Amino acid sequence: MLTRNDGIVPSWISSGRGHPLGASVRAMQLTLRRLRRADEPQFVPAWGLLEHAYYQRGMEFSAYLARLADVEAGRHLPRGHVPNTQLYADVAGTLVGRLSIRHELNRALETIGGHIGYAVLATHRRRGYGTEMLRQALPIARDIGLARVLITCDETNTASRKVIEANGGIYQDRYKKGLKVAKLRYWIELAEGHK
Repeated sequence: MLTRNDGIVPSWISSGRGHPLGASVRAMQLTLRRLRRADEPQFVPAWGLLEHAYYQRGMEFSAYLARLADVEAGRHLPRGHVPNTQLYADVAGTLVGRLSIRHELNRALETIGGHIGYAVLATHRRRGYGTEMLRQALPIARDIGLARVLITCDETNTASRKVIEANGGIYQDRYKKGLKVAKLRYWIELAEGHK
């Protein structure tokens, strides 16, 4: 079970509900939430074709949901992974994006991965969803216990750079060592009232 630095479990985590801001702030009707069993029919065709962390093509959906719960709680993590919260962006019942909030950084995440990673399905890009997803993720990251978050993007990904900057990202540096495409690294301070 996740706890904040003070040991208190935020109610939205312990109850299994979405974050309270995600439920009440409905810009563009986008809400960040955990996957549910009922999402399987749209998840498999849209996201199931893409292998990504914790999901392999053909995996039973219930096993994937259990895997996400384990990862969030820090159980049975693959080597080099850290606990993280996987959320999906829901717009009027359609899953349009995926977002991961990593609860801590290891060496690889400090260098190129960052605390928050996100993706919007190609068919739903250029609608402001990435910006809204990151905006809704910041108070959740704060509730997890993070005081600031590192967010990175490929130097060539202008859209992602704009998403980060629109959410208050302060450019730190450019990292290229051993990479084909350099990463731009940004920090966002999570003030107590960040919304």
